[in-house]
Amino acid sequence: MAENMSWTQQDPGFSPPEIDTTRPSVARVYDAVLGGKDNYPVDRELTEQLMAAFPDGGRGAVINRAMLGRAVRHMSGAGIDQFLDLGSGLPTVQNTHEIAQSANPRAKVVYVDNDPIVLAHGNALLADNRSTAVVAGDLREPERIFAHSGVSDALDLRRPVGVIMNAVIQHVLDEEDPVGIIGRYKEMMAPGSYLLLTHFCSSTPEARRLESVLLQALGRGQLRSMAQIAGFFEGLEITEPGVVYLPYWRPDEPVAAPLDISGLLYGGGLGRKPGGEG
Repeated sequence: MAENMSWTQQDPGFSPPEIDTTRPSVARVYDAVLGGKDNYPVDRELTEQLMAAFPDGGRGAVINRAMLGRAVRHMSGAGIDQFLDLGSGLPTVQNTHEIAQSANPRAKVVYVDNDPIVLAHGNALLADNRSTAVVAGDLREPERIFAHSGVSDALDLRRPVGVIMNAVIQHVLDEEDPVGIIGRYKEMMAPGSYLLLTHFCSSTPEARRLESVLLQALGRGQLRSMAQIAGFFEGLEITEPGVVYLPYWRPDEPVAAPLDISGLLYGGGLGRKPGGEG
C-alpha cells in the first residue's frame, strides 16, 4: 500500500497571514543577523543595536547554525529519521530538512513556529517537498504540539525522534517554567529520542549587554549559565563531549583557543532519552 503523504501538501485554503512590520520579531532579527533578506527596517534597527552591544559581526549566530548541522548529521548517523524542529525560525542556509535528507532522503521533518512570516515562507518553500512540513505552534505548549495533526500525522511519535530547540529556549522566561516545559517534552519523547538544545550563555560582559537589549526591545532573550543550560538535559544520556561552548562540540576542524566572544555566546549539547535500540 502506498504511504499516505497528504500531510505534506499545502492547505489549498492557505493564505499568507498578516505580518506586523511595526514590531521586531525574533525570527526576522535572527534572519537579519545572518544576512538574510526576510526582515524589515524595524528588525534591522534592532539588529544594529544588538551588534553595537555584541560586536561580533553575527559570527555567534553562524557558529550556532553550524552546530545544528553537526548535531543533525550525528543523529542521522545514529538512526534518527524524523525530526521536530521547534521555534525553527525563517529558512536560511542549511535548514534541518536539507541536512537530514542529505543523510537520509526518506527523513521526515516538521518545523514548528508561532511567527506568521515563518509560516508564510515555510509553506512556499516546502510546497514541493513531500517529506517536510511547517505548522503553527508555540513550543511552550508541548501537549498541543504533539497532538497537532500536522505533527502526529507526519511523525510516528511512538518511535525515536530528534527534537530540536536551537537557540530558542532563551526566549522562554524563567516565570514561564522552561525546565518544566522541556521536562514535558522529555516525558513524551519515545525512548531512544534525542534532544538538541543550544542557548545564549551569560559568560561574558558583552553577552550580558546583548541580553539587556533583547529584553528591552522584545521582552525576551534571557541568558543562562552553563550549569543552567546543562540542567535542561537532566535525565538524558549526554552525547560526548557533553554540554559545552558550541565550537567544542564535535568540531569539523581544530578550534583555536582561547574562544572569543562569538565562541562563548552559546552553550549546548545533545542528549538521548534512555531505552530503545542503540
